[in-house]
Amino acid sequence: MTSTQTPEEVVQEQAGDTGEKPPFSLELSQDQKDIQEWAHGFAENVMRPAAHEWDEKEEFPWPVVQEAAKIGLYGFEGIAQFFADESGLSMPIVNEEIFWGDAGIGMAIFGTTLAVASIFGQGTPEQMGEWIPQCFGTEDDIKIAAFCSSEPDAGSDVSAVRTTAKYDEAKDEWVINGQKAWATNGGIANIHVVIASVDRELGSRGHAAFVIPPNTKGCEQGAKVKKHGIRASHTADVHLDDCRVPGNCLLGGKEKLDERLARVREGKKSKGQAAMATFEASRPVVGAQAIGIARAAYEYALEYAKGRVQFGKPIIENQAIAFTLADMKTEIDAARLLVWRASWMGRNQVPFENAEGSMSKLKSGEVATWVTERAIQILGGNGYTREYPVERMHRDAKIYDIFEGTSEIQRIVISRAISGHHIR
Repeated sequence: MTSTQTPEEVVQEQAGDTGEKPPFSLELSQDQKDIQEWAHGFAENVMRPAAHEWDEKEEFPWPVVQEAAKIGLYGFEGIAQFFADESGLSMPIVNEEIFWGDAGIGMAIFGTTLAVASIFGQGTPEQMGEWIPQCFGTEDDIKIAAFCSSEPDAGSDVSAVRTTAKYDEAKDEWVINGQKAWATNGGIANIHVVIASVDRELGSRGHAAFVIPPNTKGCEQGAKVKKHGIRASHTADVHLDDCRVPGNCLLGGKEKLDERLARVREGKKSKGQAAMATFEASRPVVGAQAIGIARAAYEYALEYAKGRVQFGKPIIENQAIAFTLADMKTEIDAARLLVWRASWMGRNQVPFENAEGSMSKLKSGEVATWVTERAIQILGGNGYTREYPVERMHRDAKIYDIFEGTSEIQRIVISRAISGHHIR
């Protein structure tokens, strides 16, 4: 990346964009295989040995993220390389491998990308060039970013967001007030991207996304969340109290916002909502993370079943165990196919006419929860203890039924897409 290039230009340059959609293929290129092997090596050699320690500490694993930054796995250029892949598969491939290593540390490494996706998807080229590098910092001074959408009373119901942004025309500033909940990296981030309502009467169609620059007065961390799983990832409330940001912190700019709001008030379509636009782009990647956890649990249970002897033979020779493992493998592979299809569609701007992005996230999340539970069952009493990693994997997997749209929300999205009816 040169000093004159925007993040968008870097992605386009690395992609070698011709304007033509590459064919969807399940055969990975040599570059994709190399990236997969590189990410797997970091997950195996750096993340797994540290996983139990940081899960027990329930602290952000700064030293591990620092190691990821040193090899280019954490940072703008690495993310740009993954996003640039015209097939759309590099990003899910890397996420699967990293979350195979450990989900908590994986979320610490990739939690920043949700804010980056919002800036990239909604920001102007100038905003991308200014804010995306600040989300990551440098190898010697790493930074992180947070995407703040959910609130205490607005999780799945995006339209219930109560955080407001009022424009002070005299000062060309936005004044933001409200409380965000369950924000990954919330409060400790260098950059916060906040979803706020600029017109409460328009519901979710009156939302906009704002960048909160570093050290902005009025943006403070609230309570840190003590979680069931992904405990190495920092999650906290974020309080916004008369938080003033410059006018150019509105992603996309005020002119674009005013045009969109005018269309909505005239009864026309808004052409996208601030929070949903980010979630639509990220759901297949989130699905890949869930697959990584499921695959790790399946592989551990398989090796355990081969070595565990009961009644004079390895338990893998018991049909019940063998069939369970066969089902685990089948479900994981089926989920991955959905993720890869949706990732290709998203990268190549193929419309999700049947909510393929939601399908991939729904299937992957439920597979991860089910597979990790089966892994505990195969290990028996050992699986229920913290001496074996499948217990942690099961705790980590459960969030994938919940965040970025619960399984129930995904089913609503899918049912609306396939029926054309407003299912509630």
